[in-house]
Amino acid sequence: MLGWAQNYDPFNNPAISALVAAVPIMLLLAIIATNKIQAHWASLIAIIVAIGVAVLGFNMPADLAFKTTALGVVSGFFPIGWIILNVIFLYRLTVDKGMFAIFQHSMGSVTGDRRLQLLLIAFCFGAFFEGAAGFGTPVAVTAAMLMGLGFSPLAAAGLSLIADTATVAFGALGTPIQALASSTGMDPFLLGQIIGRQSSVFAFIVPFWLIWAFVGWKKTWEVWPAILVASLGFAIPQFIISNYINPWIVDIVAGGCAMACLVLFLRVWQPKEIWTSTKIWGKDDASTGTAKVAEPLEHLPTSKQIFAAWVPWIILCVVLGLWATDLWKGLVNPLFSPTYHVPGMDKLIHRMPPIVAKPTNEAAVFSFTFLSYSGTGILLSAILAGLFMGYSPGALVKQWFRTIYVVRFSLITISAMLALGTLTRYSGVDGTLGLAFARTGWLYPFFGTALGWLGVAATGSDTAANVLFGGLQKITAQQLGLNPVLMAAANSTGGVMGKMVDTQSIVVAATATGWYGHEGSILRFVFWHSIALVSLVGILVMLQAYVWPFTLTVPVIP
Repeated sequence: MLGWAQNYDPFNNPAISALVAAVPIMLLLAIIATNKIQAHWASLIAIIVAIGVAVLGFNMPADLAFKTTALGVVSGFFPIGWIILNVIFLYRLTVDKGMFAIFQHSMGSVTGDRRLQLLLIAFCFGAFFEGAAGFGTPVAVTAAMLMGLGFSPLAAAGLSLIADTATVAFGALGTPIQALASSTGMDPFLLGQIIGRQSSVFAFIVPFWLIWAFVGWKKTWEVWPAILVASLGFAIPQFIISNYINPWIVDIVAGGCAMACLVLFLRVWQPKEIWTSTKIWGKDDASTGTAKVAEPLEHLPTSKQIFAAWVPWIILCVVLGLWATDLWKGLVNPLFSPTYHVPGMDKLIHRMPPIVAKPTNEAAVFSFTFLSYSGTGILLSAILAGLFMGYSPGALVKQWFRTIYVVRFSLITISAMLALGTLTRYSGVDGTLGLAFARTGWLYPFFGTALGWLGVAATGSDTAANVLFGGLQKITAQQLGLNPVLMAAANSTGGVMGKMVDTQSIVVAATATGWYGHEGSILRFVFWHSIALVSLVGILVMLQAYVWPFTLTVPVIP
């Protein structure tokens, strides 16, 4: 066999091999949590260590390790970094023209209560963006919006991350589910049904959890009717659409329903006490972000000004809605989508049993589908919005390059994070970690769920985690006599709870709030929320695997 075959137990001791495999990821999280080293340096250190582990520990040829890292860097900028750059570009345009201050006022006019603003923007509005674009877009947009409304940097960043969880499995028009279907050979509609039955439970829980994380249980209880409306307004459509229609439009429709339900409800109900604090309860969050924030309005805006302030975001929603469709991709990708097969790497790395059923050649291909990237759609939205706001073409170009400078360290970090995830996959480190979880026996439904969490925490993407571990979940479930569809779905549902702790998302949130350099503070805040929520998902999956009537929620596979 030409090329190099992955070895999942290079030390002939599964425990030691798993421990060595975990070193780069654990080191990265530990460094970031200290807040003493900036995230871009931490990510570069982790990459160096990961290359050492791959070459020295897992016997990966050095040239393959470096080529894999380079492929990951490019894949990190396109499409993830490209999304963040252009979302921040649009945000800065609206701030400089004063449009964001008016938008802030219009949001505040729905309700002056910070708890309900958080619910409306971070959960409902964020869910819509997750469905349309995914890949960090909702966190970037909602964190910037909350910052503009006056929320503290930790609140805007950390709470946006918590909100963007139960919606992720159906993000970007169901891209994670399509990836899971490809890696397992299962029907995406069937996978969407089971994920919907799991996610809808947490779509109901997360809004309550979000407000509790912000203000504590006592103040959460004061607004429980509104939270219930938002929860049911999202969870019910999510369940119905995923189970009876298709998995592609779940978040867009459910997010829109949740927004509409909450806005209409707040027209007839408001809490007795309006909560005005913008800081997380019990947190000494006196720091402010460095991003330019809209100045307070001197005069109340007219209806025409309010409409104009919404236009940039309406343009963004419309364009992204078009950009994510198969019709658009089918139209533009044939025109421009050069594909680059990495020489000396493509099909020369072999994934081996038991991770896969038979030896499989790993493709090393970069498809530059630039015209269908969500980031390209966001850039077009920003240009159209900028022209609408009165910018000249020259001014737009200058502002775009200024934005590159503002987010330069974030782009480095995001690219390095994807390089780490790519190296984790091609070196076989992911398989070693997966097999360690697979040895948990009858507890595997719980730990298999945690495996999905680990995949997202390591790669920053539920889509990537489904590609990494989807096949392993299927094979392990079959070996243990478990339902393979259940465990494949659990990989995605558990994985979304790792979205808030992956360093890529944390960097996105820090960039959107101008709080770069405080990634450790954000990680420490969200970490235990992430652990608690994935544990709850694991318990649900255990019940679905073994306990009647929960077992009835999973189809019998012949």
